[in-house]
Amino acid sequence: MKTLKGPAIFLAQFAGDEAPFDNLDSIGRWAASLGYKGVQIPSWDKRLFDVEKAAESKDYCDEVIGKLGQHGVELTELSTHLQGQLVAVHPAYDEMFDGFAVPEVRGNPKARQEWAVNQVKAAIKASSHMGIKAHATFSGALAWPFVYPWPQRPAGLIETAFDELAKRWTPILDAADAAGVDVCYEIHPGEDLFDGATFEMFLERVKNHPRANILYDPSHFVLQQLDYLDFIDIYADRIRMFHVKDAEFNPTGRQGVYSGYQSWVDRAGRFRSLGDGQVDFGAIFSKLAAIDFDGWAVLEWECALKHPEDGAREGAEFIKNHIIRVTEKAFDDFADGGTDEAANRRILGID
Repeated sequence: MKTLKGPAIFLAQFAGDEAPFDNLDSIGRWAASLGYKGVQIPSWDKRLFDVEKAAESKDYCDEVIGKLGQHGVELTELSTHLQGQLVAVHPAYDEMFDGFAVPEVRGNPKARQEWAVNQVKAAIKASSHMGIKAHATFSGALAWPFVYPWPQRPAGLIETAFDELAKRWTPILDAADAAGVDVCYEIHPGEDLFDGATFEMFLERVKNHPRANILYDPSHFVLQQLDYLDFIDIYADRIRMFHVKDAEFNPTGRQGVYSGYQSWVDRAGRFRSLGDGQVDFGAIFSKLAAIDFDGWAVLEWECALKHPEDGAREGAEFIKNHIIRVTEKAFDDFADGGTDEAANRRILGID
């Protein structure tokens, strides 16, 4: 068995214009001061990282790794959640998602998609330069507006959407394969890949591509009322990344999974800081240890109530206390009788 690496922290929710969150050196020092051993970098935030430069310059990549290393921190993975979202956008969301792209491609869905594909490929290339084997992203969504079948969906609508999604992602997955990097889709409502069934539909269409893998985040399954422990058993061979994020689901007579368009504070399902929600992390870390997951345990802070800096401080210790240092021997080794094949045959009564 293998021991998970960590604790690590995803920097997307912490980056800002004020110190220590305004550049990679200072935010790396801040993360280290809290006890984090790794950081996951949002590739779209140029206050922290220039993905285009990283794709072209191994020297720049070495500089990034060295800058973090001065604080005893590793780069765990790069993220293209925002760019991956733009690989596939239903027209209903065009205006709302335009802000994820650079100004020069806004209002032009075709140019925006091309930009997004190039961004994801750049992040994959940068990951390869830095010796990183996994990459975090979203799948984007064409079918999401039709998630609830009313009115009845036209025959073939979902199949056509997933055919197109696979067509757009296959060249990216091929580029990732050439670079030796896994593409890890965060299974997430709002994406076409939002549960196990949809991931399987996609996987079938990309011909079980070896680089099409999963970023496991149990919080999104709590909000869907999906069995997040069984998910690990089913998809163990595809889970390559892990976001440690808590959540709670408290249905009432007024609202349930859909949460009545309420704010995050007032929703039946909401994200919480680690330890404040309902996720059974003891069981999750045990299952991940049992399947030999040796990736990073990365805090993703998203809480409707607690201050992010408090969540980050508490999260480092929480993850550290949940990582299982796996055993190198069986608990009953002391009772080993030292038998051999001949003895085994005698015990079984085999001549």
